[in-house]
Amino acid sequence: MTEVTKEQVLETLKTVRGPDLEHNIVELGMVSDVFISDGKVYFSITVPAERAKELEPLRQAAERVIKEMPGVKGALVALTADKKAASASAPAARPAAASHAGHDHHGHSHSHAPQAQQPRSGKIGVPGIGAIIAVASGKGGVGKSTTALNLALGLRDLGLKVGLLDADIYGPSVPRLTGLHEKPELDGERKMIPLRRFGLAIMSIGFLVEEETAMIWRGPMVMSAVTQMLRDVAWGALDVLVVDMPPGTGDAQLTLAQNVPLKGAVIVSTPQDLSLIDARRGLAMFKKVNVPVLGIVENMSYFQCPHCGTKSDIFGHGGARHEAEKLGVPFLGEIPLHMAIRATSDAGNPVVDSEPDGPHAAIYRAIAGQVRDQLKGTVSAA
Repeated sequence: MTEVTKEQVLETLKTVRGPDLEHNIVELGMVSDVFISDGKVYFSITVPAERAKELEPLRQAAERVIKEMPGVKGALVALTADKKAASASAPAARPAAASHAGHDHHGHSHSHAPQAQQPRSGKIGVPGIGAIIAVASGKGGVGKSTTALNLALGLRDLGLKVGLLDADIYGPSVPRLTGLHEKPELDGERKMIPLRRFGLAIMSIGFLVEEETAMIWRGPMVMSAVTQMLRDVAWGALDVLVVDMPPGTGDAQLTLAQNVPLKGAVIVSTPQDLSLIDARRGLAMFKKVNVPVLGIVENMSYFQCPHCGTKSDIFGHGGARHEAEKLGVPFLGEIPLHMAIRATSDAGNPVVDSEPDGPHAAIYRAIAGQVRDQLKGTVSAA
């Protein structure tokens, strides 16, 4: 099969008229960041911020023509708001209101699902999802994704309907942690159907791109990709959607925190001083965008010998608890550095599911219980 080229994509997009109804979106300079990997096409369309919602049909049209191209296996297209996009702001007849549920200001709630949250700052909730929470870290390598997955499973064990969104687009690890490698299918409304395992609805950019593919994203594409995975997925009725955030506190993370309607955030840190410094940055970032911090988790809190049970404080101990007390946020618990957690994660069988009666599953469920309690009034806790 002939490989699709960027030039072919741009030529096809010339068939999509811009909002001025005279020129196409390529001529208007609205298309940016075309990226092609394994037959899947990714790009963003730049529009004026004040017209982003009404121009949703334009995004849908662009996505449709690309998906119909020979050799294209899928497309990830989203609008990037740009207040300086003058070429796209010419007066034009208002397009028909988008049928895309995630862009409906009045999001119709399902009778059997929690009402979509409507947070402050004008963030639009996702119909059917009671609460969206982030699991974040100030740096990589602290076990954030493992914590996010096991937290989601802990919430499931409390009787909640839970989804997991792997928003770590630079290094998605949820496919490996869950053992899922299939490609999502589309429903009748052309929304992606999340994969299911362990009783969770799961979506990851890693399901769309091969594991060995280098993930090279420019700034505008970060929000484009996450927006589509959040709003173009048929999540169904969920009490909680857990979002595994990219590590760090740069522009990508700040943009996510500003645009995703988060009900709260869980910060993952190790006990050592350097990790705690980064955790403080994460706390400051969420405070800046008015997202409540649900608490801090100390991961790799101590090493527990699998043979004799002896505990060793390899990275120090209690630093995250002290930091939580100092900053006035809840301390959610300590997770040990243990072979069982590492081995089950690598095997795609997380410890809360594979060893539900073990001590580590109990720790994650206790953390989940504290998170659930702070979300009362938003989710229908069991």
